[in-house]
Amino acid sequence: MQKSLLNTILSPKELRLLNQKDLPLLAQELREFIINIVATKEGHLGASLGVVELTIALHYVFNTPEDQLIWDVGHQAYGHKILTGRKDLFHTNRQMGGISGFPKRDESVYDAFGVGHASTSISAALGMAIASQLKGDVNKQHIAVIGDASIAGGMAFEGLNHAGVTDANVLIILNDNAIGIDPSVGALKQYLTNVKKGTQRKNNIIEALNIDYSGPIDGHDIDKVISELKRLKTVKGPKFLHVITTKGKGLKQAEQDQVKYHAPGKFDAATGDLISKTPSEFTKYQDVFGHTIVELAQQNKHIVGITPAMPTGSSLKYMMETMPHRAFDVGIAEQHAVTLAAGMATQGLVPFCNIYSTFLQRAYDQIIHDVALQKLPVIFCLDRAGLVGEDGATHHGVFDISYLRCIPNLIIFAPRNEVELRNIMYTAQLGLQQPIAIRYPRGTGVTVDWKQPFEKIDIGKGVQLKAGNNLAILSIGTMSKNVTEAILDLEVSHYDMRFVKPLDDTLLHNIFKKYQTIVTVEDNSIQGGFGSAILEFAATHNYKNTIKVLGIPDTFIEHGSVTELQKSVGLDVQSLSTMFSGLI
Repeated sequence: MQKSLLNTILSPKELRLLNQKDLPLLAQELREFIINIVATKEGHLGASLGVVELTIALHYVFNTPEDQLIWDVGHQAYGHKILTGRKDLFHTNRQMGGISGFPKRDESVYDAFGVGHASTSISAALGMAIASQLKGDVNKQHIAVIGDASIAGGMAFEGLNHAGVTDANVLIILNDNAIGIDPSVGALKQYLTNVKKGTQRKNNIIEALNIDYSGPIDGHDIDKVISELKRLKTVKGPKFLHVITTKGKGLKQAEQDQVKYHAPGKFDAATGDLISKTPSEFTKYQDVFGHTIVELAQQNKHIVGITPAMPTGSSLKYMMETMPHRAFDVGIAEQHAVTLAAGMATQGLVPFCNIYSTFLQRAYDQIIHDVALQKLPVIFCLDRAGLVGEDGATHHGVFDISYLRCIPNLIIFAPRNEVELRNIMYTAQLGLQQPIAIRYPRGTGVTVDWKQPFEKIDIGKGVQLKAGNNLAILSIGTMSKNVTEAILDLEVSHYDMRFVKPLDDTLLHNIFKKYQTIVTVEDNSIQGGFGSAILEFAATHNYKNTIKVLGIPDTFIEHGSVTELQKSVGLDVQSLSTMFSGLI
């Protein structure tokens, strides 16, 4: 039996000792290793399978970590992690206390730049290359690997624009597989398709930016990739290599259904078939949004839907299927999505701008300058608010209340369940005179029969869910569920404030006059969040009550299941119950 090549590799140093003719076998072993682990532990599959040959070639040709390698987004870097000393830890990938699903600088010297959001690699690599130049390290290589979905992001073009007027030693590799999570969209995607077909020979965009362009080449022909990388090592200045790959390469189902196998959950490693889960009786919040916007849009011809490259993840796909001329996937372009929505709002449309909480951070100026300043009634639907689980620090939506609360003219609402989400969506499209942000979590809800007749919600009004005498607990959003379970046997009052902005001042005055001790609970950062708003209310009105603020501490929360992470910060049912009992 032939000895495993992969087992001999503790770092890229051992990889470079291999004969080049053995690398295809190594690629096969690496694919099998990734498939076998991800099949049982879950994670991002298709992206990493697609770059196996490219990953091996990069570490074979370049002297990493002295030469610096940056992966855009980073969910395609599993092979990179396995080849750089983390093979024996890879089974802990994305699990609490284990290695991260994305490159992290403090995890390995081979992770030159921490990533998780798209389109950052070119700017980072260029910054490193210029720094090397300034320090006189002229032979150091800097490589950015960026997928075609990420290259359409505005920041990628900003990096290319700057790179073209430098002589920095940077190599940009386009991993062109025509898909991000969902299929790529837009004119650039069509341009790249024409390049691959050979019909786009003139007016090369990259060459026009004064960057040396080569390719496209077959990214699964490891000899060809190595040959081209060796050649490009000798070329000074900014270079661009166009590599064609197949996402999911090596697993038939992952190649055929690239959307589903981006992060497929558990599957049979031998057959590739997904392992079916017992279906939940509850519906995902994203699907409640997706079905509700279709229902509302059928009644209101002015409604449009917008998402930056997340039609499946956000479930705007339902609207795209039923009324494609009114639902827009704008690619990885959050800034454009927000200002596009603003432009539509000026013309009387009712835009639902559906963006993950962590990705809306990328469009902060547009929220302020293009929407709120002009009081344009854009409806922001923030999916994945709160702790999201295994994707970790780059993806937790725990800052949105804090970064949105300081913006004038903006309403902030967090539904405690699916019915509330439907009703606030209904209310918002009736004709608000200002923008609103609606935040809701990843995962399933709590109501089986959530598709109930619409009811209008009074803006800025909270509700009391339980009456008691000893303590007032104020929750926001779906943390209401944990609080409700935690106080089943406690004589306390529970209020769902619903609105972070505007606060229900009338209700708060009643609460502060009745209860000496008040606890706020949120799945947002304590710094500047909902609890801070309550503290500011108390200070403004000179209340001296005891106020306890519970939420996400002032640190970046790592990866793990939502249940594990809630327990780690004291937001699980048992921790809350113990806390409340101690205050009575």
